[in-house]
Amino acid sequence: MTVTQPPKAQHPLGRFASPVLLLVAMWVVQFADAILPGSFTGFGLRSWDVSGLGGIVLGPLLHANWQHLIGNSVPFLVLGCLVAVEGTRRFWAVTAIVAVVGGIGTWVFNAPGTLTVGASGLVFGYFGYVVMRVFAPGRVAHRILYAVIAVVVIALYGGSMLAGVFGVAEGISWQGHLFGAIGGGMAALIGRRPRTDRAPLTP
Repeated sequence: MTVTQPPKAQHPLGRFASPVLLLVAMWVVQFADAILPGSFTGFGLRSWDVSGLGGIVLGPLLHANWQHLIGNSVPFLVLGCLVAVEGTRRFWAVTAIVAVVGGIGTWVFNAPGTLTVGASGLVFGYFGYVVMRVFAPGRVAHRILYAVIAVVVIALYGGSMLAGVFGVAEGISWQGHLFGAIGGGMAALIGRRPRTDRAPLTP
């Protein structure tokens, strides 16, 4: 009989490379924006403008200023690494779903012509993913672990997340925050299949 070997496990530290590299890309873009003429923020997501839909991809890499980037960096790295614990593919899948759902929601529900930039939509998406991951199918032990992580994350960031949707100052996109979180919750609940511990045997 033939024994199918399970895929080689990814090194634990290697899982965190993706959020780190994505954050580095944001800082590189901000440095380039600071030293080059003009402004990159024009490539952000411009609501109700079809030509601005590219901002769904580019917008999270762009920030209005250094304060904006610095404010996003720590929660992005912490929450992004919590998502990346499940592997590189899962991290990028969650990031893609959050960017698309958050971007489309912002594009539709923001005032026409409004320009939105920044990684806060991803931050809220990762938060939504970590919280909703508790309700996704999986082993009981894993779900208990995710519940503990979710409680800690809510304690650390729950207040600021609520304020980022219901108590935002003028000029901050609550739409990006809200729909980013919705995208993260969707990512936690879709595409899940029960895992088997035994490798399939072929006689």
